[in-house]
Amino acid sequence: MSRCIDSNDSRSANPETTRLMKAARFHGTEEVHVEDVDQSPLGDSDVRIDIEVCGICGSDLHEYRAGPHFTPEEPHPRTGAQLPMTMGHELSGVVSEVGSAVSGVAVGDRVTVEPNIPCGECRYCEDGDYNLCPDSVAIGFHTGSGGFAENVVAPVDHVHTLPDSVSLEDGSLVEPLAVGLHAVRQSGLQVGDTACVVGCGPIGLTVVRAAVDAGAKRIFVSEPNDARRAVARELGADVAIDPIDEDAVDVITSATSGGVDVAFEFAGIGPAFNTAVQSTKRGGTITVGSVSDDPITTDLNDVVTTERTVIGTNCYGFPPQSFRTEFDAIIQSLAAGDIDTDPFVTGQIELDDIVEDGFEALLDPETSHVKILVKP
Repeated sequence: MSRCIDSNDSRSANPETTRLMKAARFHGTEEVHVEDVDQSPLGDSDVRIDIEVCGICGSDLHEYRAGPHFTPEEPHPRTGAQLPMTMGHELSGVVSEVGSAVSGVAVGDRVTVEPNIPCGECRYCEDGDYNLCPDSVAIGFHTGSGGFAENVVAPVDHVHTLPDSVSLEDGSLVEPLAVGLHAVRQSGLQVGDTACVVGCGPIGLTVVRAAVDAGAKRIFVSEPNDARRAVARELGADVAIDPIDEDAVDVITSATSGGVDVAFEFAGIGPAFNTAVQSTKRGGTITVGSVSDDPITTDLNDVVTTERTVIGTNCYGFPPQSFRTEFDAIIQSLAAGDIDTDPFVTGQIELDDIVEDGFEALLDPETSHVKILVKP
């Protein structure tokens, strides 16, 4: 397992080559500033990547709007990093420097990065369940290095080389697409099943795409945003419901003789969670992957007396597991031309515009955006 990037680790830093770079740093609730910072030092097993593209994730929006939730306010026990923090983890770019112990990745390689770094020592890591590691740290939240910057430092065994047929823009979408694939795998969805997705932000939409590929017979979505319902249809949803105008539970249960086989919840609010539960058949499964600002309450009778199953889904397989599961599978699918990424990308902006044209634009309830890519 790789060492964790330490924002205060200067073992391999060369003072003569250390330079300032531009980065978007999170200082606190609704405070992100683009400023000049020292580039992160390079460890022996690290790779420096000049960022070409970094997508704005729902987790970034969650942190910006109501954080800090993930970002440490005091020095992190593993990395030493703390606020202010360079954000961004859905990234791709070109390798510009490698540590002395790096092999398999070279300067000039086009790459994307799996941003989550497990501890390698807990019971979950010993069992290979790296995405369950309670001490995992993430680039863009805990390490002092992030993708909303001119360059980022990452452990080499978290770096994936992109085939020539995969653009750097598509490389930045590997991470969110892997989240959707993992959620569908977690759900146990089978060919011919019916499904519903409640909440069609970027990750909910990746779930729609993955459910289509997994052979879902009929897919319902519940989403109040007009533009995102339209994208869901484009990706393969059969029925797109505006929960403001219609009762999603009634529509779904009436059309499926009592509920879908599998539901997915990616909105992070109580009404959405309860819609997902109540839209699922007795004995069905609800897969929850949202991040919530507030506690959610539900009627346990909707779970207990119906023998519905509620499960969580967290990211995807982490390295070394990810090299043979979701992350690498998405890269292979992109290389084969099996994934159309055009519906996901609705904007590309410069780093200096990340607040107004990025975070604020995506948080607008009437937004027409799905995924905005930042190009430092």
